Amino acid sequence: MYLIAAVGFTVIVLPPLALVLKTPWDTFAEQVTSQSSRDALRLSLQTAAATTVLCVVLGVPMAVIFSRHDGPVVRIVRSLVLLPLVLPPVVGGLALLYTFGRLGILGSPMREAGIDIAFTTTAVVLAQTFVALPFLVISVEGALRTAGTRYEEVAATLGASPTRVLWKVTVPLIAPSVLAGLVLSFARALGEFGATITFAGNAPGITQTAPLAIYVAAIDDPQQAIPMSLVLVLISLIVVVGVHSRRGKVSPRG
Repeated sequence: MYLIAAVGFTVIVLPPLALVLKTPWDTFAEQVTSQSSRDALRLSLQTAAATTVLCVVLGVPMAVIFSRHDGPVVRIVRSLVLLPLVLPPVVGGLALLYTFGRLGILGSPMREAGIDIAFTTTAVVLAQTFVALPFLVISVEGALRTAGTRYEEVAATLGASPTRVLWKVTVPLIAPSVLAGLVLSFARALGEFGATITFAGNAPGITQTAPLAIYVAAIDDPQQAIPMSLVLVLISLIVVVGVHSRRGKVSPRG
């Protein structure tokens, strides 16, 4: 088992290490501080943050409903919500395009009302939310199913209102899972490529996120794509390590 685990560890760790070894350090600072790189990274962080907020607002209520009901309708709805987990991102981008695009089923009437979403920064957030939302839903739903309803029922029998039960019992119980879902959603949004380029395009300063900028740079010279790639690796690593360290400090008190 140790040998197999070591192989798995190598498969995951070796590629980022290869980026470090192949990074052109003599031009690293110049490339990551260029105007185009800064614009792409700024847009990625802003849209990923907005996506994470949307995932919490939309995902937590869905997770609560899915964990508290198990009828056939809920199962079908749950399957549709989790579909982006296995759906190719480009297919998701096409689906968004034919829904919110200028000729989409919702995009056409929205355009008549003066609202145009496709190929805008809003489209980037919508594409990222489409692919990242299931990660938060499945994380929070699992925590709710594991915790059950016994604590909520006890609080209700003691006279607590549904709102008080939600904020005093349910939310503290699922807080670590919400935090984990936040990290997964943010990381997924930060690295989103297929749905974004299909639905939002690749306009510098408007829809060109860091992954898209890396793709454009790699077409001309793969070496030019390494510095920005390494920056994304470092950001993701900092987020994951920070969250795991926080959970390690909180869990003993729980």
